[in-house]
Amino acid sequence: MTIALSRLNFRDIGGLPAYGNKTVRPGVLFRSEGPASFAEDHHAELAAMGFRSVADLRSELERDKAPHRWCEPGCSLLNLDMNTDLRAQGEDMWMALGRDPTAARASEVMAQNYGQMPRAFLPHLPVMTEALLGGDVPMLVHCTAGKDRTGVVIALFLELAGVARDVIVQDYLKSDVFGENLTMSGHLKRDLNATFGFLPPDDMVAVLIGVDRRFLDQALHAVMVQWGGIDGYFEAADIDAARREALRDLLVTV
Repeated sequence: MTIALSRLNFRDIGGLPAYGNKTVRPGVLFRSEGPASFAEDHHAELAAMGFRSVADLRSELERDKAPHRWCEPGCSLLNLDMNTDLRAQGEDMWMALGRDPTAARASEVMAQNYGQMPRAFLPHLPVMTEALLGGDVPMLVHCTAGKDRTGVVIALFLELAGVARDVIVQDYLKSDVFGENLTMSGHLKRDLNATFGFLPPDDMVAVLIGVDRRFLDQALHAVMVQWGGIDGYFEAADIDAARREALRDLLVTV
């Protein structure tokens, strides 16, 4: 990974171990936080990596606030709105948290959001699948923080690729770097005060900007309960067994 990008919540998921002595293929699927965090040196390094597609999971409101210029000529921009994140749900959700500013309430809201994410992504799954199988790789997947919506979507593809749950979780937990960077930025408390009208307690803030295995487990549990597992989930998006196998072949290598 290049030097500047390594300081962000950005990484190639290649190299993770999969079942059958296989490995997730490097250079195919990357994950990242959104463009609001990118400085000029980050943009320059990203452009040099030659992405053929960018899957943007943010809402239209988020894209308007922080547009990006990551798609060079020949790159496909996929706007795959997942309106399950707190940033995408407008002031009502923030006000609800403001009425009960506790870590427990924040955890409850986050777990609820994660549980809704697989269904929210389901209509977009064929679009992302066709881009991957159509050769629009490397592909960059991102939301705003790169940890919640991006974390769930990447986990879904890793499950299909035969990556063990604990390995998926360990990759997800690396996204804690987003919260760490936000805390070190010096403007976190100012931004939170502007959002809530008061400064939330530190333990509540930690929930909102961090990562928690229980949240990701909630999303993957929803896949099992509602679709019977990852193959049933992809089948529900009309991605048949042949294309699922083609995806696995693309995503892993011996």
